[in-house]
Amino acid sequence: MKCIYYLAPTLPSVHRISEDLHAAGVDDFYLHVVSRDELGLTQQRIHSANYLETLDVIRDGYIGAAIGFLAGLIGIGLLNYFEPFGPDVPTYVYVVLVAVATLFGAWEGGLFGVDSENQKLRKFHAEIEAGKYLLLVYVRKRQEATVRAMLQAQHPEAELAGIDTHFINPFSSVKPVAAAPGSKSNLGD
Repeated sequence: MKCIYYLAPTLPSVHRISEDLHAAGVDDFYLHVVSRDELGLTQQRIHSANYLETLDVIRDGYIGAAIGFLAGLIGIGLLNYFEPFGPDVPTYVYVVLVAVATLFGAWEGGLFGVDSENQKLRKFHAEIEAGKYLLLVYVRKRQEATVRAMLQAQHPEAELAGIDTHFINPFSSVKPVAAAPGSKSNLGD
C-alpha cells in the first residue's frame, strides 16, 4: 500500500476531490486530510487525519522499545557479571527484566512521540499553517496510476506533493517521502 500526498488550496476543492476519489473506489478509511480547519472538515464530512498519522507515536515508540531492549540487555549483563542475587538466578528472570525494560522504553518513546509532529508531515507544516489542506490517499499499487491520473485531469489545483510507502520505519532517515516525477514539490533532499 502506498500513501499519495496532495496539497489542496481550499476546503471546497478538498470536498470535490473527496467525492471524485470515492467515485474512483477509494473508501473514507483510505482518505485522510491534515488541516488547521478541523471544524470545516467535520462539517463537510471529510475524515481528518488521526493521531497515528499526525504524531510520531509509533516511530518514537519503536525507537524507545529498541533503546529499552538494549538497556535491558546491558542491565542483565551487569546483573550476571556482578551477581548481586547469587549465581543461581533463573533464566526467566532475565527474560522478564529485558521484557519490562523493552515495554518501558516503548511506553516512554510513545509518550515522547505524542509531543512530536510526524516526521513525514513536518515538510508540509508551513503549507498547513498557511491554510492549505494535505490529503493522504492510501492506495494499492494497482489503484495508484488511476488515482493519480484522475486527480491530475480533474483537479489541477491539487499539487502532488509526494508518494510514500505506508510502512513506518523508525530507523529510516527523514527523507521517506519522495516527490513524484514531473511534479512540483517543496520536498528538499
